[in-house]
Amino acid sequence: MKEKELIELLSTIGGLDRKAMEEARKREDSLAKPPGSLGRLEDIAIQLAGISGKLHNSVDKSCIVIMCSDNGVVEEGVSSAPQYVTLAQTINFTRRLTGVGTLAKCFGVDLLVVDLGINADLPKELLVKEALETAGSELRVTGKIVDRKIRKSTYNLYKEPAMSREEAVCAMGVGVEMAREIKKAGYTIFGIGEMGIGNTTTSSAVLSALTGLPASETVGKGGGLTDQSFARKKEIVDAVVARYGFRGQADLDVVDVLAKVGGFDLAAMTGAFLGAAVYRLPVVIDGFISVVAALAAARIAPLAKEYMIASHVSKEQGYGRALGGLGIPPMLNLDLRLGEGSGCPLAFQVIRGACAIMNEMATFMEAEINDEYLEEIRKLDF
Repeated sequence: MKEKELIELLSTIGGLDRKAMEEARKREDSLAKPPGSLGRLEDIAIQLAGISGKLHNSVDKSCIVIMCSDNGVVEEGVSSAPQYVTLAQTINFTRRLTGVGTLAKCFGVDLLVVDLGINADLPKELLVKEALETAGSELRVTGKIVDRKIRKSTYNLYKEPAMSREEAVCAMGVGVEMAREIKKAGYTIFGIGEMGIGNTTTSSAVLSALTGLPASETVGKGGGLTDQSFARKKEIVDAVVARYGFRGQADLDVVDVLAKVGGFDLAAMTGAFLGAAVYRLPVVIDGFISVVAALAAARIAPLAKEYMIASHVSKEQGYGRALGGLGIPPMLNLDLRLGEGSGCPLAFQVIRGACAIMNEMATFMEAEINDEYLEEIRKLDF
């Protein structure tokens, strides 16, 4: 995808359907319960109505897109895990043996695994070009790995830009494409995860660039680091952000940020969040890398934020900074810090509950309850 094509596509993003949201809000208030007593479940149901334009929604067909790529900055000793783990775990996603794979299998969630820049040749029998396949009588995402490799790994961002601007746009285009295919297959919600050793470093750098925050507030220990490696990671993030003069400026060129200090996985995830807004699909944010991509997407197209739902509070310290920039409250607090998209299958179940409330709960009239006693209560702001 060329940048001009991407810009034209993003210009089609519209806001939520306010009329549908008001209808949903009125129905929530008519249900047999005290006003607002189902909290975030009510908010989510109203948001879904705004996205779909319909009062009654379902998220029974769900998937998680997992963007996989290696990052050249691992040369600097910023990760405790060796780079080959990216390859091994990407293959294990197809076997449903990872954290997200196990949870997805438990809850009947599909995985769409995409290789954008793994620093190895994947087994040919696992690679496909098409994101969708026919399963019985319906389209579903492939159970193999979609080959969208730009090249093997980004460059070491400490020594040079991680990628060219054209490569960043290409990766973003892959994300938009995956959102389109997910919509085409009839999924009604999806989440965004990743796999790429070193990507907490790239994400911290992007977060510092977008917000102007120092590395001391955006860098965490990722999968675990020694004190020496942790200090080195912060040093690198501060150095590269300063080199390019990224200070959280309002007019910051986000594509340039992704190209210089990001990763193929992060850029593709940014594109997927944008694609969710283009194709009007609710999209779930997972952990730290996912929320930084969401923030980048919202900086490019502010309306994209309206399609996002945050799954959980990540233990990575930069997560709160990024989520605060979005202003989206998370649903769960389970001390998760795995990534991969592992929070999404859990979040989908909460969202299913929100749909069930809207679709199946009785109104006061249906329950044959006189709700006049709530007239004064409904005037209060909860």
